Amino acid sequence: MPRSRSSEPNDTLVPVPTRFFITSGKGINKTSELNAFDLALLQARIGDQNLISVSSVLPIGIRQVDRQPLRRGALTHCVLARHGGGEGEVVSAGIAYGFRSDGQGGYVAEAHIHGTQKSLKEFLKWRMEEIAHFRGVELRRIHYRTEELVIPMDHYGVCIAACVFLP
Repeated sequence: MPRSRSSEPNDTLVPVPTRFFITSGKGINKTSELNAFDLALLQARIGDQNLISVSSVLPIGIRQVDRQPLRRGALTHCVLARHGGGEGEVVSAGIAYGFRSDGQGGYVAEAHIHGTQKSLKEFLKWRMEEIAHFRGVELRRIHYRTEELVIPMDHYGVCIAACVFLP
């Protein structure tokens, strides 16, 4: 049987998220940065999921919702910003997101720095402006979710921020 020559992709085979939520957290631990990361995920309430990293396109028609409970072990697609460090360091991680002014979806940018949330927000703003510029589009208002952590002596720390996609 010949294949269809339609220019539209076959959406029945490819899942497209219809909702998303933004979450964040931070964790401090004496043992390891990995344990601090686990604590940050738990604080963000995505610590019992199997996270799948995806890039940063908001599909047409997607809507933001409040944080949703997720089944333990669920395969969970997200854009994840993560940054960790050791004693005395200041680390930040964050997400910026915005919708196109033409109604054709939107974009998410993730970033992390050794530094403050204020500096991170400036960087995220620049990234979102670049995303729009590369595509020749305008974005409506840009939204931000950032975390900052000053890591205490003799500890490890991690900040995260995530855009979690839902069916």
